[in-house]
Amino acid sequence: MGSKRSPVKKTSFLWRLWRFTKRAVLFMFISSLLYVIMCRWVMPPITITQLSNGIVYGLKRDYVTHAEISPNARLAAIASEDQRFPDHFGIDIEAIEKSMKPRKGKKKNRPAGAGASTITQQTAKNVFLWQGEGVWKYIRKVPEVYFTLLIELIWGKQRILDVYLNVIETGQGIFGIEAASEAYFGKPAKNLTRQEAAMIIACLPNPKKFTVRPASTRVSWRYPQILREMHNIEDDEDLQKLVH
Repeated sequence: MGSKRSPVKKTSFLWRLWRFTKRAVLFMFISSLLYVIMCRWVMPPITITQLSNGIVYGLKRDYVTHAEISPNARLAAIASEDQRFPDHFGIDIEAIEKSMKPRKGKKKNRPAGAGASTITQQTAKNVFLWQGEGVWKYIRKVPEVYFTLLIELIWGKQRILDVYLNVIETGQGIFGIEAASEAYFGKPAKNLTRQEAAMIIACLPNPKKFTVRPASTRVSWRYPQILREMHNIEDDEDLQKLVH
């Protein structure tokens, strides 16, 4: 008969595994916390999405400061992606509940800002994690919640919005509002008009497919919706503080 592993050896192996797991989790927590704190003042050197896209399309990116981004771009992003951005703490429970209810009519007729994923969640995903659907989307959910709450606590709304506009993918190998503004309209992001800002934001669901210039069908019908929502929400006092 073959020899069986002794209970002592088995216990020793499990104990070593447990110690290794604890150390690995602690290391990941401390390193992620330090990186989040660093990004409170410094733009992310590179993201997984930028790296993977840069290999195929090249990388056009130009990080800019808060003062170098048009208020129109900030207003368009909030109007389209997350109208409750000033009010929630990263995760919009109300929007999640609404997104789970069945909708009538075509998807393209949904109002702007109706998605369940907040600007904070999108920023957490874009900066610290990866894109992708299917099983990768579900694997990403737990760290996404962790980073979402962490940057809400450490960065604050203004910084989250500025980083978001600097790292969003806006075309094939194009990242950030500054690179998009230069590529599509030949001007810096601080000079974007309302319509131009709305057109750039309208491509966000799939910027490789939905082109800004020439405007794809999706961008053509979407950006007027965003313009209307910008007009509807711009007088909100909390929003004014973030936009300007």
